[in-house]
Amino acid sequence: MQRDVHEPILFEVAWEVANKVGGIYTVIKTKSPVTAEEYGNRYYLIGPLSTKSADLEVERLDIERACEPVKEALYAMREQGINFVYGRWLIEGYPTVILFDVHGTMYRLNEWKKDLWEKAGIPSPTDDFEMNDSIVFGYLVAWFLGECVHRERKAALIAHFHEWLAGVGLVLCRNRGLEICTIFTTHATLLGRYLCAGDADFYNHLKYFDVDVEAGKRGIYHRYCLERAAAHCADVFTTVSHITAFEAENLLKRKPDGVLPNGLNVVKFSAMHEFQNLHAKNKEKIHDFVRGHFYGHFDFDLDNTLYFFSAGRYEFRNKGIDMYLEALARLNNSLKHFNSPMTVVAFIIMPAANNSYTVETLKGQAVTKQLNETVNEIESKIGQRMFHSAVRGHIPDPKDLFSEQDLVLLKRRIFALKRDCLPPIVTHNMKDDSNDPILKEIRRLGLFNHPSDRVKVIFHPEFLNSNNPVLPLDYEDFVRGCHLGVFPSYYEPWGYTPAECTVMGVPSITTNLSGFGCFIEESVENPSDYGLYIIDRRMKSVEDSVQQLTDTMLQFCQKTRRQRIILRNRTERLSDILDWNRMGLEYVKARELALHRKYPELFEDSDDEIDHSVQKIPRPLSTPSSPKLKSTFTTEQLAEQLSNELQELQTKV
Repeated sequence: MQRDVHEPILFEVAWEVANKVGGIYTVIKTKSPVTAEEYGNRYYLIGPLSTKSADLEVERLDIERACEPVKEALYAMREQGINFVYGRWLIEGYPTVILFDVHGTMYRLNEWKKDLWEKAGIPSPTDDFEMNDSIVFGYLVAWFLGECVHRERKAALIAHFHEWLAGVGLVLCRNRGLEICTIFTTHATLLGRYLCAGDADFYNHLKYFDVDVEAGKRGIYHRYCLERAAAHCADVFTTVSHITAFEAENLLKRKPDGVLPNGLNVVKFSAMHEFQNLHAKNKEKIHDFVRGHFYGHFDFDLDNTLYFFSAGRYEFRNKGIDMYLEALARLNNSLKHFNSPMTVVAFIIMPAANNSYTVETLKGQAVTKQLNETVNEIESKIGQRMFHSAVRGHIPDPKDLFSEQDLVLLKRRIFALKRDCLPPIVTHNMKDDSNDPILKEIRRLGLFNHPSDRVKVIFHPEFLNSNNPVLPLDYEDFVRGCHLGVFPSYYEPWGYTPAECTVMGVPSITTNLSGFGCFIEESVENPSDYGLYIIDRRMKSVEDSVQQLTDTMLQFCQKTRRQRIILRNRTERLSDILDWNRMGLEYVKARELALHRKYPELFEDSDDEIDHSVQKIPRPLSTPSSPKLKSTFTTEQLAEQLSNELQELQTKV
């Protein structure tokens, strides 16, 4: 039976569909609009049911509105007692979602674990609850896809699986011989993340790791088996960057067929100055926090203050926080040595175990708020006195405007600002203060927010939101208010944080060990001219990399306000290259390749001819001891178009 490959049905499977856990949630959420526009009602997102998030993010619908094979498959599963939610995800594009109740089907776990071992040889210990969840989820997905395959006799079916947590479903599709095109995308290898976190010289020894032994040492052998099986069972295997492709080739033992870079939904303002206005507006809110945090020691000029930040998952070494803090200490010494008028307030926004806000943090915001209210009250009284005097035709005497009572009240508020201790480093009471890696490094470096320090450090161990009592800003608004994002990652398969900075017109620092940094090096000539600074962590020693980061931050501190405004304009103009309207083309090509490999007889070109034709334009990956990888999905036309647009952009700038 021949399938219609021109209007296939697409299923995208991920643990983070309408379930915010990590970065893949952002990938799926931001990519969905362009995919939904392409496939319409033939596009379905499949994930686990998380009632907490689904109740807020998903509009539940009757399954009668689904296409025929999907509707019949869901009815069949419901008759077997499987619970699920069918509806629309309340995001741009309004995509259809199917969320399976994993915990409600946990009674079949042992049966399915036994089957997975017997059919695929994948072990699963009893105490790994995340693995248990992924097994139940995978069997539900494979069950559903099998029902769809048996009921859909015309259209081709494509299933795109993201990360190892969705891998069981892919392995079962292959094991059961389902007639469905499969794609597997790894956003970061499990073993790679563990090896880097363990201080291994990862990239120089990547070819020489005994992967089975290393996975066993770290207690993730069963997860590694699942991830490797998914990579080998897929018709098309992809990663999110070339550096991850090289990593996957050596750790998962299959060379990826192509690279699917992550994108963002880029919303352009009608006027260029609008995003600059947002920067000024949100910067003022950060000013309010800084005034309160440094009360009693607030002796620096906010007009000569820069806000740096680093944010993300708490991975001290992988995210480069060790390098960030070391460079900040050196920057502090340099600014003091040159007697610079500039002050840098460096934020670290990373979730860590804590109990609550510290008393000093809350007190600082309270006393400055009280001072502000007192000043506004006195200002109102002075205005009334001026008006009453002027309306009678008299020029008011300045001595009569400021009363003795006002002076006493103001002095009381000023005295309340005094304190004997230094401003706090961390805004919260940490659960294990003495062993926290960030705080230990800050103590070692002596970054204690002393009045003489030109670099002040603030560690906020929670993600930001507008309901925050001390820093009431959503993360996006906070980023817009800052001057520079610093992300000197050692292990970063992609890196959404610097990409988000670019879209919002905020200069950032990344490294050539991050997927985003490699992408920018390939796509932009002289990226530093556009506010994208790339630190070399691949071919330089740690000492040289730290010094390069320090010099980059120091040079940024030496820029004038006008130069920083021009740089933000240039940064924002580069956002087009990160738009899903461009990045989504790589996903289109991945799906086309999967269809070619599954149904070669329905296409004029053979699979070999396709592979050869799309590999003409190489994208090099210059990792130590690594060959240059070529992107399977890069065409000459797309490369030429990108080059022309970048030349036009440089001309405008």
